[in-house]
Amino acid sequence: MAAKFFPTAQDAENAFYDALERADLEAMMEVWAEDEEIVCVHPGGPRLAGAEEVRASWRAIFASGSGLRVRAERRVAISGMMVAVHSVHEQIHVPGEARAQPPIVATNVYLRTPAGWRMIVHHASPAPPSAAAEPAAAPRRLH
Repeated sequence: MAAKFFPTAQDAENAFYDALERADLEAMMEVWAEDEEIVCVHPGGPRLAGAEEVRASWRAIFASGSGLRVRAERRVAISGMMVAVHSVHEQIHVPGEARAQPPIVATNVYLRTPAGWRMIVHHASPAPPSAAAEPAAAPRRLH
């Protein structure tokens, strides 16, 4: 499955969003680790675990033929030697729909493998209404 080498987590993320926009199932699955421990959560959907469930979910999404345009913005990246975590806001545009889609907050986790960086988690959720605004000042207390 994973024939392409991604030298950085950012390269893997770029390939993920490119495959998403092109509705290319094989390119999408090249980004994912060849591991039964991968996890994907689509907005409002259940947790999908393992390559079979993840592939089936993307196949169903791509079969809709909606031609999504996705722009990842406001990226926060935390990187280590073996793992990288990216938090992004996805701005999604569905061709033919005049109304803008609400933003999606996504967390993408990448693992450095002998075959390059691979996605192991994609968790996307609808952003709260305040997420469209610029981030507020950091709170003084956590709880």
